[in-house]
Amino acid sequence: MPTRTAAHLVAEAKAHVENLAPQVVANELQRGDALLVDLREPGERVESGSIPGGVHAPRGMLEFYADPTSAYHRPEFDPDRRTILYCSSGGRSALAASTLQVLGYTRVARISGGLKAWREAGLRVESGS
Repeated sequence: MPTRTAAHLVAEAKAHVENLAPQVVANELQRGDALLVDLREPGERVESGSIPGGVHAPRGMLEFYADPTSAYHRPEFDPDRRTILYCSSGGRSALAASTLQVLGYTRVARISGGLKAWREAGLRVESGS
């Protein structure tokens, strides 16, 4: 039996990253200065839709997209840019935000409760494609 579980890792990450309510994120996105990153798998996006304006970076590729020295780096990722992550309910985004901090991202946050909380707040979701 492991001494630590995935739930422990998520709880620790949530304690060390900026956790934002959906409406706070909506306000930041309206100002247009933040990069919103959807960490979910393609099938999840098709099934559940996505938050408008976000970029897709599956959790398994995030570090490669975010690292400027990686052959897979995507230019929208910048360690100095405000970056807000989300997943389905918040676990993956907590782990990913913590990882981005290790990579030098200083303005990273996550949506508390993920897409589920976004929907519950009555905010707009685009249908999956």
